[in-house]
Amino acid sequence: MTDDASRIRMVQTVLDSTDARKLAEFYRSLLGLAYAEGDEPPPPGQPDEHGRDWLVLRTPRGDAQLAFQQVEHLREPDWPDGPVPQQMHLDLSVDSLDELRNQHERVLALGGSLLDNRDRPDPDDDERFRVYRDPEGHPFCIFVAERDR
Repeated sequence: MTDDASRIRMVQTVLDSTDARKLAEFYRSLLGLAYAEGDEPPPPGQPDEHGRDWLVLRTPRGDAQLAFQQVEHLREPDWPDGPVPQQMHLDLSVDSLDELRNQHERVLALGGSLLDNRDRPDPDDDERFRVYRDPEGHPFCIFVAERDR
């Protein structure tokens, strides 16, 4: 059966950034992705033409995942407490609470910052996760996919 929904597919998620190369490097390092052909950083001392416009990261299989669009100005979300909503966020997962704690150190070392820590779920919600900001201010979550027992 073919319907209209089967004819359309999601290609990638695009994040606006005032420093597309820096944000792409953050997610490339965090997620183990690779640049699309031609989007790699230039040799030292050479101008970064692609980094001032549009960059794409792919999985090891070559599937597009994330793209970064250079913008002049970006109003950083101040979610959850301010008037500027998060607008979008990425949900990532790990297999265990120990792995979440390991990845926490990587996120911070790569330039991310912690917004909320839900290692110990509240009585109304047993999901374990942490909410971070990437270097540009976009929120993202890392969930424990399989709860530790």
